[in-house]
Amino acid sequence: MLSKTGLLLSFFCLLLLAACSQAPQQTQEAPKKRQPERAPDIFKVKLETSRGNVVAEVRRDWAPHGADRFYGLVQDGFYRNVRFHRVVRNFIVQFGINPDPAVSQLWSKLVIPDDPPREKNARGTITFAKLGVDSRTTQVFINLKDNSASLDKTGFVPFGKVIEGMDVVERLYNSYGEAPPRGAGPDPTEIEIRGNKYLEDKFPRLDYIKRATILQ
Repeated sequence: MLSKTGLLLSFFCLLLLAACSQAPQQTQEAPKKRQPERAPDIFKVKLETSRGNVVAEVRRDWAPHGADRFYGLVQDGFYRNVRFHRVVRNFIVQFGINPDPAVSQLWSKLVIPDDPPREKNARGTITFAKLGVDSRTTQVFINLKDNSASLDKTGFVPFGKVIEGMDVVERLYNSYGEAPPRGAGPDPTEIEIRGNKYLEDKFPRLDYIKRATILQ
């Protein structure tokens, strides 16, 4: 038989259970999808690389979709510790595969529409890489020479140009050569699957971006 104290304790526990059962259940809301940010009409980006600093000027009137995407990627820190994985002498320097395969997989699905061509792929211009119509995501390249004769007609649209540090770009390690199947350089598919671990094991001398920032 319960004592008076035991009865009071049992009654208190019943009240507590009733209060808990009536409390509204809280559910965690799914994170809202961030809207693409409109880039300033003209802005500058500093790439702090393993060879020195490079400054690019991006112009939205050249390629609004490309400028907006590049602005968002830099703001998100996407290019931090990213390798210059395709460096072909007298042609281009390409980068833009994130060190984390999970991040690369996410961004590979976020394509942007093509921009109409307004500028030529002259030396020092920066252009998004693409595999076809409306296929641009995160990879960009810097033209090491005037490639307008070969690239303009295939829909590669510059969105900016290097205004400081082109000498740095030209010193980036380039002895690994072109990507497969045309060469024995880093395989972009393997980078997307294995991240920087693949590059560190197979292509340890590649230069890289330490940090990319928007200059105020």
